[in-house]
Amino acid sequence: MSEEALRQLEAETEGYVTAELDGQLFGLKLTQVRDVFLPKGICPVPMAPKPVAGLLNLRGRIVTAIDLRACLGLPARDPDAPSVAIGIERGNELYGLIADKIGNVLRPEPETFEPNPVNLGAGWADICAGVYRLDDGVLMVLDLEGILDLARPGGPQLTAA
Repeated sequence: MSEEALRQLEAETEGYVTAELDGQLFGLKLTQVRDVFLPKGICPVPMAPKPVAGLLNLRGRIVTAIDLRACLGLPARDPDAPSVAIGIERGNELYGLIADKIGNVLRPEPETFEPNPVNLGAGWADICAGVYRLDDGVLMVLDLEGILDLARPGGPQLTAA
C-alpha cells in the first residue's frame, strides 16, 4: 500500500471519543484515550493549579484528575452530579479528564474540519485544536497538550473564556 493510500485510510478511520461539558460536545482522538472510568475518591492537592481536581487511585496507580470545566472556565459541577473521566497516559503519568458525560465514538468526515473560529474565547482557543461541523452542531476537538499544560505547576494560566 502506498504512503498516500495509508494517509487516506488513516484520515478515513480517525475517530474521536466524545464527552459533553455544559451541553457542548468535545472530542479527543481515539488513539489518545486509554480508558473511560468513573472518578471516585478524588483527594484534593493543596496549591495545585486550578484545573487539577486532585489525585485518585485507579487499579493501584495514581491518576491526576483534571477538571475540563475548570480548563474551559465553566461553572463548577454540582458535587452530587454524575461525572466520567477519560483516561490518558503521557510518559509514565496517568491523567483522568473529568467531563459531565461520555458520548459515542464519532468518525466525522475530514472535509468538515475547520480551524478554531476567530471569535472563540481565548480560554477555549488555548485548548481546542479545531472543530468539525456536524448535522446537529459542532464537535470541538480538544488539544491534549494544551490541557496538560494548564494542569502543570508553573504552566500557562487559565484565560477567561
